[in-house]
Amino acid sequence: MANERLHGKRIAVLATDGFEQVELERPVEALRAAGAQVEIVSPKRGEIQGYNHFDKGGKVGVDRDLSQADADDYDALVLPGGVINPDQLRLVPRAIEFIRAFVEADRPIAAICHGPWTLINAEGVRGRRVTSWPSLEVDLRNAGADWVDEEVVVDRGLVTSRKPDDLPAFCAKMIEEFAEGRHAGRGAQAGRPEQPGARPH
Repeated sequence: MANERLHGKRIAVLATDGFEQVELERPVEALRAAGAQVEIVSPKRGEIQGYNHFDKGGKVGVDRDLSQADADDYDALVLPGGVINPDQLRLVPRAIEFIRAFVEADRPIAAICHGPWTLINAEGVRGRRVTSWPSLEVDLRNAGADWVDEEVVVDRGLVTSRKPDDLPAFCAKMIEEFAEGRHAGRGAQAGRPEQPGARPH
């Protein structure tokens, strides 16, 4: 990936305790290597606890308290997996509001493994082609998504992958979509030009 491809882009990574270690750290490394400014946003202050599947991993510092974060300040959003992390975030109304703001503004979102769980609550998967950890298939289909078992799936700015083994493909597509910026118009709006006053990239 080209250096500085994401220069000037500000990316939010929304997570809390229980995130899958590599699913947060690898995308963050890839984004920073591409020139993006990345912030870990969390409803928990200080540090959040990572996991390597069932085992505790390392901690990661939180850059911005969710209560102080404004989705309009970011160009794109990353949702790491880990079973505990998205399950906790689903119960935080402010977290769902934050995600929904990206969905409604057609800003790119990259979600891996269990990460798409929160997108269900944020009404961000209906009519979208997605993948995820296999246990989420029924949940996503019930929420109106077209679920497929593929390494990485891209649907109008939404990038999804299944598991840590998919990270190389996930990170590559994430950077590609984040570099493109807003995908004006989901669904019926697809293909229409951005409206006047849309946030520039």
